Amino acid sequence: MSESTITAFGDLAALERAVGAGPFLSKWITVTQAMIDEFADVSGDRQWIHVDVERAKRESPFGTTIAHGFLTLSLLSQFMASAIAFPTAKMGVNYGFERVRFISPVPSGAEIQASFTLGEVKPADVGVQCAWSVEVRARDAAKPALAAVWLSRVVL
Repeated sequence: MSESTITAFGDLAALERAVGAGPFLSKWITVTQAMIDEFADVSGDRQWIHVDVERAKRESPFGTTIAHGFLTLSLLSQFMASAIAFPTAKMGVNYGFERVRFISPVPSGAEIQASFTLGEVKPADVGVQCAWSVEVRARDAAKPALAAVWLSRVVL
């Protein structure tokens, strides 16, 4: 994945033309140990593979602490905001996921980036529903850390 630029969708026609297009790339984010620790505090998931740096060096097959899968997932909104914009939208909401997989770990200190491909746009109760195929990868990683189909709704 390379550097990101923000792609703006100003109307429904532009969004519909983008089905199958992409990937739209986010900015890179460095996952720090401080982020991991803060997420552990908020989520209550303080498993040692996330927060005990010394033990992870000694006992983890990854040789370091790793980010929570749900931390990586929670960054999708931030990733999308750095890749895709809806400047005329009245509102947008998360609708959920069709599928989420945590494929490979994100080590503390890794730089990660998301790629989005628009798979579908269809009418919804309010606005339209978009299905985004998303992958999050650590820089130079052989496999993605996360793969998902993310559903969002937007009123343009």
